[in-house]
Amino acid sequence: MDFGLVLQTDPPASAVVGLMRRAERNGFRYGWTFDSAVLWQEPFVIHSRVLEHTEQLIVGPMVTNPGTRTWEVTASTFATLNDMYGNRTVCGVGRGDSAMRVAGRGPSTLARLGEAIDVIRDLAEGREALVDGSPVRLPWVRDGRLPVWMAAYGPKALALAGRKADGFILQLADPYLTEWMVRSVRDAAAEAGRDPADITICVAAPAYVGDDLAHARDQCRWFGGMVGNHVADLVSRYGEHSGLVPEALTAYIKSRAGYDYSHHGRAGNPDTAFVPDEIVDRFCLLGPVEAHIERLLELREIGVDQFAVYAMHDAREEVIDAYGAEVVPRFR
Repeated sequence: MDFGLVLQTDPPASAVVGLMRRAERNGFRYGWTFDSAVLWQEPFVIHSRVLEHTEQLIVGPMVTNPGTRTWEVTASTFATLNDMYGNRTVCGVGRGDSAMRVAGRGPSTLARLGEAIDVIRDLAEGREALVDGSPVRLPWVRDGRLPVWMAAYGPKALALAGRKADGFILQLADPYLTEWMVRSVRDAAAEAGRDPADITICVAAPAYVGDDLAHARDQCRWFGGMVGNHVADLVSRYGEHSGLVPEALTAYIKSRAGYDYSHHGRAGNPDTAFVPDEIVDRFCLLGPVEAHIERLLELREIGVDQFAVYAMHDAREEVIDAYGAEVVPRFR
């Protein structure tokens, strides 16, 4: 199992670079950042510095979207980084939650997302693609490679990931829900004539190492609120008792009143009081190192290839170091 680190691109950018370097020293293979241009600094500028100051770390957004940049710009950005640093990027992509909504637009449709996945990958790898009906190719790309991993929760999005994506990103670490969603992605891949084993499975969630569970929960409760945005979209689309989405995922948002993106992804988010301890415990990895290893073994058995640590809390360095000392070696 590989490990990744997920950060927001808060200023100063040097702090993000420093934490990514620390992660690489501790055996992490992936460095991820949020991509929401209004809320945080531009990630691809910072990715360039991270790549410059690391040796093997693979870097990408968790996640970008098809709406905030034109697809040829996104592809050219990845292709440029790959040309400079040797194919060390991965494109995490989704419909767009905070990035689109804080700019007054709704998330992209799945149809548009599916088209974008193909176009961005083709362009970044030097092939011609149609962009809004016009043939486009980046003539300077040589030996480019760009895996595109898609974030998804709902049945139609999971099916799209299985048909199109090189990897699947699931932003929660509940084994029951992970197994259900991984199976959905793999079934869709098989139906599309693909080898399900070719799809990399990445679970991303906060991890907090320590014995004070009450404090750990408070530091990570924001994650249940962030996931709740996507769950609310699913309930709106499919209904709470449709059978198409597990009630283990949807039930907890009944008392959700709203969401202010100015606190998005941050410890102490006041809009996440509705998230019960049970959800924090299920969605995140909390407690002593042994509890983390036990959950990660469950996830690996389900087929998870990477666990990406969301580090938006008051113990970022400590968690990176604890994972490097006691968790990462256990899975190598």
